[in-house]
Amino acid sequence: MKDSEFLRADKVPMTKQEVRAVVLDRLALGQAQRFVDVGAGTGSVAIEAALRFPELAVTAIEKNDHAVAIMQQNLSHHAVAHIELVQAIAPCELSVAADAIFIGGSGGNLTAIIDWALAHLTEQGRLVMTFILQDNLHQALEHLKNCPIRDLDCTQIMVSPMTPLGSSYYFKPNNPTFVISCTRCTKGSAQ
Repeated sequence: MKDSEFLRADKVPMTKQEVRAVVLDRLALGQAQRFVDVGAGTGSVAIEAALRFPELAVTAIEKNDHAVAIMQQNLSHHAVAHIELVQAIAPCELSVAADAIFIGGSGGNLTAIIDWALAHLTEQGRLVMTFILQDNLHQALEHLKNCPIRDLDCTQIMVSPMTPLGSSYYFKPNNPTFVISCTRCTKGSAQ
């Protein structure tokens, strides 16, 4: 989905189109039954996942009032009724296990949210996270060393979309984004 298909608001983050494509691929939602999007922002990841996989139960967690309001507008705009929007600060109450969890925002609670996510993932469940800050990237990678995971992967995505400039164009760089993905496993089988 194009970024232009989502309503936006100042200071409400959105996972960009190219990054969303990688995130959704790494989440491996084809066989998943439940997906949780933490720090959902505009809802772009949750909405695109729900539209691609209509049978998928989706929960979006967001703490910011403005983000919740714009996400509600995006849910209505895309006529997506099967996303549960929870306004809360993660880690928060979650009564179900998920096959995939995406962490797009941590609000300073990164290691607690990683532990919470792994505790709420099914065996072989996928955890995917994105970061633009290198400090958060390093904190996540260090923390994951002692977590029950396997198939750890990290990719840096650098996207520069073509942008008009006078009678020509240039490639305007977006922030580099780091994507971490891994699979939950039992402590004894972690690699």
